[in-house]
Amino acid sequence: MASLARQFVGLKCPPISTKKLVNRINHQSKQQIQKARIAAQASAAVVTNAQTRERLKLKEIFEDAYERCRTTPMEGVAFTVDDFHSALEKYDFDSEVGTKVKGTVFSVEANGALVDITAKSSAYLPIREASLHTIKHVEEAGIFPGLREEFVVVGENEADDSLVLSLRSIQYDLAWERCRQLQAEDVVVKGKLVGANKGGVVALVEGLRGFVPFSQISTKSTAEELLEKELPLKFVEVDEEQSRLVLSNRKAMADSQAQLGIGSVVLGTVQSLKPYGAFIDIGGINGLLHVSQISHDRVSDIATVLQPGDTLKVMILSHDRERGRVSLSTKKLEPTPGDMIRNPKLVFEKAEEMAQTFRQRIAQAEAMARADMLRFQPESGLTLNSDGILGPLTSELPEDGLDLSEIPPAEDL
Repeated sequence: MASLARQFVGLKCPPISTKKLVNRINHQSKQQIQKARIAAQASAAVVTNAQTRERLKLKEIFEDAYERCRTTPMEGVAFTVDDFHSALEKYDFDSEVGTKVKGTVFSVEANGALVDITAKSSAYLPIREASLHTIKHVEEAGIFPGLREEFVVVGENEADDSLVLSLRSIQYDLAWERCRQLQAEDVVVKGKLVGANKGGVVALVEGLRGFVPFSQISTKSTAEELLEKELPLKFVEVDEEQSRLVLSNRKAMADSQAQLGIGSVVLGTVQSLKPYGAFIDIGGINGLLHVSQISHDRVSDIATVLQPGDTLKVMILSHDRERGRVSLSTKKLEPTPGDMIRNPKLVFEKAEEMAQTFRQRIAQAEAMARADMLRFQPESGLTLNSDGILGPLTSELPEDGLDLSEIPPAEDL
């Protein structure tokens, strides 16, 4: 082993040259890069050749199409020029102001809505044309995407040639038609007072502004006190051409008062209290509930029984149409004396029943008065039937009049 080791020790290896190693690696890298370039150029050549062939193919197609359009443009086309004009006429419509068109709302915004009317561009519905009433957003007028409605062309937007539409114009015409119908039917309507001038007040009826002269208002309230309130009204003049809509509160009140019958039970609201009684609003008519007609028991202070704003049932005692005075009573509606003070709820629950009893007593009193007249005037040739109605004297009754012995005495009304 020792000799073998001496042999190895004697061997000498030449040192490795670093420079040669680096040169060898660089040479190999250059060869690889060169091969990559050649491969890339070959691929690019293939792509370029493919693009060239595609371009040539498209060019041939284009040239062929151009030649056919130039020489035989309608060859193989089923849709003719006449068909084209017919299609245009199908979607063509008159866009003059006042023309009605059908459209579908497809977008809404704060100031209006876009409407598809199958035209070259969409039409616009401004918020001011969306309703007769003042609104802050078109949705308040029921305008929403998908709504199909009939509109009126009211103008054109010069910026984009789009049409301006209106629903208000259609509603305006319908409102006048409705007012003419209500006038013909002599109907009482409610109008909200929204303005005033030296001659009267302005009321909103069916979305239109009508005029109520002071001479046609039954209440003595001032114009300022009437603003924002509703009054019963009747039509005096409806003239759309002159834009004249004149109304009367007096005519409406006269109509309402004519329906008030003695003994009728109506719902009222306490308007004000006075030492002598309470003023009750019964559907636009002011009636007086005198302190003596509140209860059978004595009422020393009305405020202990009633307050302004209270709603109650009252009975009509009398009605002076010439003076416009209506006398009311809750006393006659009491099941037992003093109920209006102790249990007003019971009075209102039994109101119709007690009023019926009151009317029967009136009918009984009238029947007795007629019977007395016939008793002392048999020569009239009239008699009183079981319903208290005067009629010809019958053989069932004596010539000298009626036997009043079975008629009960009149009760206190």
